Amino acid sequence: MKNQLVVVIGGLSGIGRAVAEQAAAAGARVIAAGRRATPAEWPSHIESAQLDVTDDAAVQRFFAGVGEFDHLVLTAGPVIPSARLADLAPEQAMAAFDVKVFGQLRAVKHAARYLNAGGSVTLTSGLLARKAVPGGLVKSAMNAAVEAMGKTLAKELAPLRVNVVSPGMVETGMWGEMSDAERGAMAQRAGAGLPVGRVGQGSDLAQAYLMIMQNGFMTGAVVDVDGGGLL
Repeated sequence: MKNQLVVVIGGLSGIGRAVAEQAAAAGARVIAAGRRATPAEWPSHIESAQLDVTDDAAVQRFFAGVGEFDHLVLTAGPVIPSARLADLAPEQAMAAFDVKVFGQLRAVKHAARYLNAGGSVTLTSGLLARKAVPGGLVKSAMNAAVEAMGKTLAKELAPLRVNVVSPGMVETGMWGEMSDAERGAMAQRAGAGLPVGRVGQGSDLAQAYLMIMQNGFMTGAVVDVDGGGLL
């Protein structure tokens, strides 16, 4: 990936940060952007920026400032609790969609004109797109929408390649605020029910994003990295 420029939206934490670090280790120049401020311990060899994907004008300005680049990775997503239909707050669901679905859509729309020939876009969905779980209505709907969007854009934007990574249970900040002990206990419980016997780490997922960026024959694919969670 030497001499290639990779932009990771959602890249300041969690899966996105792991993608940014692995892409940089593979020789790419990387710009990682996220809604929050750059972490204090941020690695100096990876560029960073603040970006809110719900702000269309800001997204447009961001990509105009980046200019031509090679690969776009989108991992930004909302932290949203599980809620059954009877307890669902519509405004909370709409806010989640604005980040997960329309945020990725805004980014691709404004980035597409700057992506170099042979470039790629990798979206992020999630296991619940194809696994029905009570209380998972909003998460299932928005992740399924992302997967449909990825396949349609793979045709619309060809020969640019568009793919989707679908993570399973991954130990990130998306679990919400909790202590290290609570996080460890939750990871142990969740991992015990998976064929691989553990939950995923950001580094596990990052390998899939790098593979997609480097494989010029992949487009329209949904790549499950879920420890067997769909089985």
